[in-house]
Amino acid sequence: MQRIAISLLVLFIIGGSVAPEPPTHFKRYFVAAESYESVGVFDVDKNDTLDLVSGDFWYEGPNFRRRHLIGNEPRKDQYYDDFSTIPIDVNADGRIDFVTGGWFDQTLRWVENPGPVKGNPTWPLHEIGKVGNVETTRAWDIDGDGTVEIVPNNPNHPLKYVKLTSPGVFKMVTIAPTQGHGLGFGDINADGRGDFIVSDGWLEAPADRESGPWTLHKEFALGTASVPIIVADVNGDRLNDLIVGQGHGYGLHWYEQAKDGKGQRSWTKHLIDDKNSQYHCLEWIDITGDGRPDLVTGKRFRAHNDNDPGSYDPVGLYYFTWDNGRKQFVKHDIAFGEAGVGKGTGIYFAVADLHKNGRNDIVVAGKDGLVVFFNESARKK
Repeated sequence: MQRIAISLLVLFIIGGSVAPEPPTHFKRYFVAAESYESVGVFDVDKNDTLDLVSGDFWYEGPNFRRRHLIGNEPRKDQYYDDFSTIPIDVNADGRIDFVTGGWFDQTLRWVENPGPVKGNPTWPLHEIGKVGNVETTRAWDIDGDGTVEIVPNNPNHPLKYVKLTSPGVFKMVTIAPTQGHGLGFGDINADGRGDFIVSDGWLEAPADRESGPWTLHKEFALGTASVPIIVADVNGDRLNDLIVGQGHGYGLHWYEQAKDGKGQRSWTKHLIDDKNSQYHCLEWIDITGDGRPDLVTGKRFRAHNDNDPGSYDPVGLYYFTWDNGRKQFVKHDIAFGEAGVGKGTGIYFAVADLHKNGRNDIVVAGKDGLVVFFNESARKK
C-alpha cells in the first residue's frame, strides 16, 4: 500500500500537477450608498492609516464609517463628472491630493488636500487642462524617470499625457492625433521603454518621449476596450501579452504575443470569459497571496445607463487565476448576482492592503454603492 502511495506521488510530481489552491474568501463591508464611479485609497490625514476617497467624500480608516466632505460635484444626467481618483502630492506640501477628470466638462483637474483646517472646508479644485471627453484616467511612468505621469483616455480626441514638472505645474505632451475607447501602457517590443496600447494598435515609444514620434503598429483591433488594457507576460514565455475587456459589450480576452524566426510579431486571441458584458476596469495584482499576479475585474453596473448589451444581466466582481498547465484563466466569484447581491466595478476601483496584514483587499465604487471586500484568506506575504 505504501509503494502504491509513493508511486502515485511520483506520478503526480512528474506530471507537473499542482495541488489546487483553496479559494480566496472575502468579507463584504458596506461603506456608502453613493453612486460615484471612482474610488482611491491613501492616507488623507497623515495618521498612518489608509482612508477611502470617492466623489465628494473621504472616509476615515480603518472602519470607513466617519465621512468628511470634499466638494459638491454637480450631477450630469445620471453621472458625476468624476472618473478617476489618482493619489499624488501635486503641490509637494506632504499631503496627498488626487487627480480626476470629467466626460462632460472635458477637463482634467487636481483636487487639493487642504489638511487639518478649521471648519472642514471643501477641497480646492485646480484645472490642469481641457483634454476632451475623459472616459477615465490612469497613471504610468511614461518616460522612465521613476515618477508617474497622468494619462486620460479621451475617445476621438488626441492622446496626451501630463507631466508634473514642479509643484502644481503640469506640462502636456501629445502622443497621437486621435485615440479610441481603451488604453494601456507597457513594453511590447522588449526595448525597455513603455509603449501605449490603443484600440487599433500599439504606439512604439521613441527614445525621447516628448519629441516623438510614437509609431503606430496596427497589429490588432480591440473594439471598445477596457481601461486599462493590461500588458503582462501571461504565459511566462518572456513576451508581453495583452488582457482586454470589452467596456461596453460582451467579452474578456487575452492576446498572446508570438514571434517567428525572423522576429515578425503576431497575436493570437484567447477567450477568458464571454458570459459577461461591460468589463471596463481591470487590475493585474496578487490577490491569492502566492506572489503571482491575478486578474481582478467585473461587470460595470449600468455603464451607459442600461443602453449597453447585457445591462440587465446579473452583476459580478471576480478574480481570475492563471492555470499554467492548461494555459487558461480560471474564474472565481467575489460577488455575483442581481444588483444589490452582486457588485459592479465602477470605472476606477482600488486594490490595497487596507489593514496592513499582508492581504490585498478590493475597494469598489459605482452606481450600486461603495463597498470594501476584505480579503480573509490570502496567505501573508
